[in-house]
Amino acid sequence: MMNQKPIAIMLTIKEAVALVDGVSENHIRQACKSGALRCVMAGKKYLINQESLLDFLTPKTDETSV
Repeated sequence: MMNQKPIAIMLTIKEAVALVDGVSENHIRQACKSGALRCVMAGKKYLINQESLLDFLTPKTDETSV
């Protein structure tokens, strides 16, 4: 039996905005352009990995502070 790799769910900017409340298309687009959000270009469209989007939008905590 072969090990199956999970299939990445890729979203357009509009799909990403629809998935998350309170985030604008412009915010996601600027994050893609700046490299803050990992994405790929498919023609003129940005495709964003859903897991990367959720990681990007999750507040980062400083593990060393108590």
